[in-house]
Formats: sequence, C-alpha cells, structure tokens
Amino acid sequence: MRASLIQLAVSDAEPAAERRARTAALVRAQQGADLVVLPELWPLGGFAYDSWSDGAEPLDGPTAEVMSAAARAAGVWLHAGSIVERDPDGPVYNTSLLFAPSGDLVHTYRKIHRFGFDSGEAVAMGAGQEIVTAATDFGRLGLATCYDLRFPELFRALLDAGAELLVVPAAWPERRREHWSLLARARAVEEQAYVLACNTAGTHGGVEQAGHSVVVDPWGRVLAEAGAGEQVLTVEFDPAEVARARADFPVHRDRLLGIPAPVQR
Repeated sequence: MRASLIQLAVSDAEPAAERRARTAALVRAQQGADLVVLPELWPLGGFAYDSWSDGAEPLDGPTAEVMSAAARAAGVWLHAGSIVERDPDGPVYNTSLLFAPSGDLVHTYRKIHRFGFDSGEAVAMGAGQEIVTAATDFGRLGLATCYDLRFPELFRALLDAGAELLVVPAAWPERRREHWSLLARARAVEEQAYVLACNTAGTHGGVEQAGHSVVVDPWGRVLAEAGAGEQVLTVEFDPAEVARARADFPVHRDRLLGIPAPVQR
C-alpha cells in the first residue's frame, strides 16, 4: 500500500479558511495513494487555545465538507487529522475524522488523553471515552491522537480490538521531539503494528512544532521520516508484514496481564 502523510505548516497568520483550501489541494494531489493522513487540530492550531471556542465546528462543518470532497476527488482513505468539534449538547472535543474514498465520514475519534495538565486542552475540552478502530481495504486502523502516544494501555486496547496500522495525528512541539520519535517506535514494537504518525510543522500559539512525521514498521524500523518543514511524506509498504511479524515473533501470546476476558457464548 501507499500512504502519504501531509506534514502541514500551521501558523497563526494564515486564516483557517485559506488553510482548509490549501490542504484540500494537497489531499487531491495524492491520487494513487491508499491512505492520506493530516495532523492534529490543523485548521486552528494545537496550541492556539484562544481560537478554539470561536473556531469550533460540528462534524458536518466546513472542514468536514472540504475534506470529504478532497477524499472523493483523490479516491483515497483520508484521515483528516482532527478538528475542534462543537457538540451542541456538551463541551468541545479534539475529534479525528476518517473519510472513505467515497467521501463518506465513516469514523470519528474523540481524543481520550488531553494534554496541558491544568491548562489548555486539559481544561478547555472534553475527554473521549471510546476506543476506535476502522476496517479498510488494507487492514484495520487504530485511531489515536498526539498525547495518546504516552499511554501504552490505549494502544494495547487497540491491538486487542484488531488494529494492524496505528494512525496518530499530532501537534507535537519541537522541545520534546526526541520523545515523539521514541514513543512512535515503542508503540510499533509493542503492538507489532505499523505506526503512521503525522505531525505539524511551523509555529502556532507561540509553540514551535517538531515536524518529523514518521512511518514505523512492526519491527520498529523507521521506513520514512520527514524533516522540520512542511512536506508530504510518502511511503510504500506491505500491510501483510504485520501478520508475518506476529507469527515469526509471537510475543503477544505470552501476555499475562491485561488480557481481555474470553467471550461468553
């Protein structure tokens, strides 16, 4: 399969409407890819807290509208990163959008682990509650977002739900870039799965972004890694390597803790 990670440069100076149009053009240019991935909160900025309330949008809002059309035009599965979702009956959420090649919005994931401790996302947004996986033409995706990378129990739950490719949009800062690279590889090794981690570039909310989007195989090998600036990182790989890795080195069968209860029939 071919995957393209679009490492967008996000700045406070570019209006959200202009960035949506520019990003849609980048997605449409990925014809021939199977999966395209965008970063976390790219319409507004992952650290642009002051813009979240006014810029929040519903699941059928302007970002979903242009991303649906772009996925359909390119004929790709599109993980459109995440938006600030306005729930009319609750708080705002950091919500990822997954579109099928038809342009249909087939899955959403509300980020479970909110970053910021006593500020930012941790106090401004609600926490998601559901583990989300998605069946595709090339394997089952497990959905996570940015700070989720620091919580291995989430990824073990995604493994138990059948995930073979772990897709992680992010707005990860430059000052912790070594953690970004280390954790992406660790999650791949632990779950014997591909990790496709798409970060932002640029600076927004006064925070320089790390870039360095990365694709890691089930053995922990880095197949491709971006630099610091905006770019499209494209890589081809064999999804069947997940099954081979799990058969050749069957570490998961030796689990003793946290094993899902057997299904009662």
